[in-house]
Amino acid sequence: MRIIRADEAAALIGDGWTIATGGFVGAGHPEALTSAIERRFLATALPRDLTLVYAAGQGDRQSRGAGHFAHEGLIRKVIGGHWGAAPRLGQLAVEERIEAHNWPQGVISQLYRAIAGAKPGVITRIGLHTFVDPRHDGACLNRRAGKSAIEVVSLGGREYLFYPAFPIHCALLRGTTADLRGNISAEEEALHHDMLAMAQAARNSGGIVIVQVKRLTEAGTLDPNLVRIPGILVDYVVLCDDPAQHWQTYGEEYNPAYTGAIREPEISFRPAPLDIRKVIQRRAFLELARLDNPVANLGTGIPAGVGQVAREEGETNFTLTVEAGPIGGTPATFLSFGAATNPEAIVDQAAQFDFYDGGGLDISFLGLAEADVEGNVNVSRFGERIAGVGGFINISQTARHIVFMGTFTTGGLEVAAGDGRLAILREGSKPKIVERVGHLSFNGPYVASLGSEVLYVTERAVLRLIQGRLTLTEIAPGIDLARDVLAHMPPGVVVAPDLALMDARIFRDGPMRG
Repeated sequence: MRIIRADEAAALIGDGWTIATGGFVGAGHPEALTSAIERRFLATALPRDLTLVYAAGQGDRQSRGAGHFAHEGLIRKVIGGHWGAAPRLGQLAVEERIEAHNWPQGVISQLYRAIAGAKPGVITRIGLHTFVDPRHDGACLNRRAGKSAIEVVSLGGREYLFYPAFPIHCALLRGTTADLRGNISAEEEALHHDMLAMAQAARNSGGIVIVQVKRLTEAGTLDPNLVRIPGILVDYVVLCDDPAQHWQTYGEEYNPAYTGAIREPEISFRPAPLDIRKVIQRRAFLELARLDNPVANLGTGIPAGVGQVAREEGETNFTLTVEAGPIGGTPATFLSFGAATNPEAIVDQAAQFDFYDGGGLDISFLGLAEADVEGNVNVSRFGERIAGVGGFINISQTARHIVFMGTFTTGGLEVAAGDGRLAILREGSKPKIVERVGHLSFNGPYVASLGSEVLYVTERAVLRLIQGRLTLTEIAPGIDLARDVLAHMPPGVVVAPDLALMDARIFRDGPMRG
């Protein structure tokens, strides 16, 4: 193991290499390393034609994280789980300047272990009958991606998808402390993500492992139970000399409640104001509250706030999880999404997806960007804007109850909630329920055939997937059915004969309990 500077690490990267980067949004991402690679390319036009692989989205929706690779010539190909965090990469894909592939986050996470173990790849049912399926788009986001590498295979009379393994020439990772033998701990990191599996995958591919850390210590001083990457796997350690490039998340420099160093007291909690997001979160929370001690997953965006609502209501009869690895506590939001306040445990991301894929989730709360009359959902691509699926497909194809959450329309929508009613102040310019989704992230009829209950929650209407059709079951008090709901949906959506009003408590300030 050698200790080098970030610019020296960037100089090690060769043309045509496959690079795997760690992190979840900003947690665990080696910002000093990826920014150094960008600086080298801008100064020398080297390295060239890299293949970038990452599981979770990494970036701040501007230029950090995977966005450092967003230069034509630097990148030839991307296999990514979520693209929305690095929009400049998405722009390169739209402009056909790179080969763009969007594999499910959990599959990529598990693929690192397959590569490490010299297995041919990952065989799973995750992705069947979505755009990932080679009978649809094969996870290809543009023409330049060419033929899909994913295959449909049959085992024991059942269909699966096969995602092939490939060598990784370099893993770029981040920890907190390195000892002088290269052992890496992560005591101030919010997550462990896939750091061990990625290091093993690169090492066993004949590649190199570079780890960014905050501090060094003498060999033999780290608690072996806290070592996340053994020194036998680490080739180079970069001591980050810019604290801004080693924040715990892109939103917070360091929050000890994310690591268990402290337990944040309830006196520190501040409920969110009653706005459109909270209205949606409250109605979704009622689905959580009706189940008996469920294990739940919260997705990014509006769904992440269900944990804040649960905390305000004082409810504890459930366990919240995030695909990044936290179990228990209250999931963080926005640029700290992936972490959790006061978690009970933090497991590796691949292990979390093992649990999810096997049916361990009682309920999941996911984003709703676009849905159609058959209950299909699109969260991954909207014309020339690429968001990617992240862990959405893993979760939506395996949870017993699925709650999609989003506004009913978008583009200038303004509402007011109070006194148990909802008022539309300004209608959005674009309906979210359409005749046919533009990208098949979720196949409603297929998932319903697996026995899952599917719900669609908006600020003014609740719909369910019943017998293969989107069915309107609730509307908000104060809303006109014809003007505010039916006028913004295509023909084919069924109105339930027992159409009900949403719980008035959702639209009043203060906790709903009582």
